Amino acid sequence: MAYLYGILNLSFWGYVLAAVIMVQITMMAVTLYLHRDQAHRAINLHPALRHFFRFWVWCTSGMLTREWVAVHRKHHAFCETPDDPHSPQIYGLKKVLLEGAELYRSEKDNPDTIAKYGRGTPDDWLERNVYLRLPFGGILLMVVTDLLLFGVPGITIIAIQMAAMPVFAAGIINGIGHYSGYRNFECEDAATNIVPWAFLIGGEELHNNHHAFPTSAKFSIRKWEFDIGWLYIRLFSVLGLVKINRVAPRPIIDLASNPEPDVDNLRAIIVNRMHVLRDYTKQVTLPVFRTEKALARGNAAFRRARKLLIRRPILLDDNASARLGKLLSDNAALKTVHEFREKLSGIWSGANISNEKLLQYLCDWCREAEASGIRVLEEFAARLRSYQLAVA
Repeated sequence: MAYLYGILNLSFWGYVLAAVIMVQITMMAVTLYLHRDQAHRAINLHPALRHFFRFWVWCTSGMLTREWVAVHRKHHAFCETPDDPHSPQIYGLKKVLLEGAELYRSEKDNPDTIAKYGRGTPDDWLERNVYLRLPFGGILLMVVTDLLLFGVPGITIIAIQMAAMPVFAAGIINGIGHYSGYRNFECEDAATNIVPWAFLIGGEELHNNHHAFPTSAKFSIRKWEFDIGWLYIRLFSVLGLVKINRVAPRPIIDLASNPEPDVDNLRAIIVNRMHVLRDYTKQVTLPVFRTEKALARGNAAFRRARKLLIRRPILLDDNASARLGKLLSDNAALKTVHEFREKLSGIWSGANISNEKLLQYLCDWCREAEASGIRVLEEFAARLRSYQLAVA
């Protein structure tokens, strides 16, 4: 009867460990190869790792690199809009959680999506003659291999492997990762960090951090956050198997030097814009909100208003926008700091504007902020002039 338990003939916990390892390899293939290497070019994997992970993805899901990358890039290009392939803000959380794989398949069958967003992905002999021509060949190979190695328990392992990407990547990350969690940065989409200790899904749980800095190889930002994908990258880097292209910038603030804004200061603000917005929320918006709320003494308009002031306007529904409008119209200080925040974002959101005009815009913003009569806003203007570029 030994053949029933496969060539390896493992114990119960041996089979459990095998399943866990295989799922982790799948998550590693998704986050390192498909996501950070192919989709965003945050890292360059060694060709041997690229070939291995491409083969693993084909065996465990039948997916092609070009299709996954194209769908993901389109997601970033149209996040939380009707053109987003899998936004729970558009389709609803239930549909993305339960039918995320179907949403993916629908988009990857769109030839325009593949042609526009799939550029730069593998197009070699293997891709054209094996992976593309035999989409189910890898799955068949995995099934046969698992049955030979693990026997009857291999049926369960196969099911777990086949469910890993649809459940974790297509469902949880694309669903919960755009619906519920905490946010370090108020980017103009609903991406959230599901948990701060991201080790089950390759680090992809830190989804808000990723959307704030899409081309960063490292997803953890705060000191207490953990990205297991970054751990893998560091280990492979030591072995010479990966090159790190870029990580999220860290703001350099020199408060001892507070000159008039210049081009370097402007560039530092644009590079660190997510940090700038976060600092503005902490140092201007929330202090003014707390002060005005205390003065209002239980005014119902201030209930659950904190989120309205923090979130980017594009993410507010009609009811939330109406509540925010009423709050701002009744409170001059909140209206002022909110308007200054929106004007501040104009520094990096303007397209085809010369550095000279942007620099003048920044100087005008600082001058007007310092004349606002709101102390925390005046202090922030001084801090904004202290942002410096990192020395290469």
